[in-house]
Amino acid sequence: MGFGVSGSAAIIFLGVLVCTGTLYTAAAGSAEQLTDAKHADGERLLEQRNTDIDITDATYAGNESDGYTVNLRIENTGATTLSVNESSVLLNNEYVEPTGFDVEAVDGDDGTDVWAPGQTLELQFLSDEQPTDVKVVTGYGVSDTNATVVG
Repeated sequence: MGFGVSGSAAIIFLGVLVCTGTLYTAAAGSAEQLTDAKHADGERLLEQRNTDIDITDATYAGNESDGYTVNLRIENTGATTLSVNESSVLLNNEYVEPTGFDVEAVDGDDGTDVWAPGQTLELQFLSDEQPTDVKVVTGYGVSDTNATVVG
């Protein structure tokens, strides 16, 4: 074997070594991202399982010409701390804009976004329609429905 054959073999070996190093780096990075995503998904699922709410009071006052004032009291009965801003309200199957809340307080504190376990969220807002049912959905997708809004 001459130098040409040995040199060619060395170049091919070096090329295979570089390709293998690049392939390993890409595969290891992808595997790490998949593992991180799987852990994050598992943590979110655990938080969702530990989340529960209960609409303890749903009342309204008013009439058709002046509009209806809707009052809601929702208790965080789960073990997960929730965000008030990530929670949504559906009244008669229509989304209620969070900017339309006249009162938004957690256990009397209207300056917080933290809704801890055992605390009660109080909401008050105006509606043009007579309320028949209300649904509250948390940021984790857990909801409670009250189909008997009391006037």
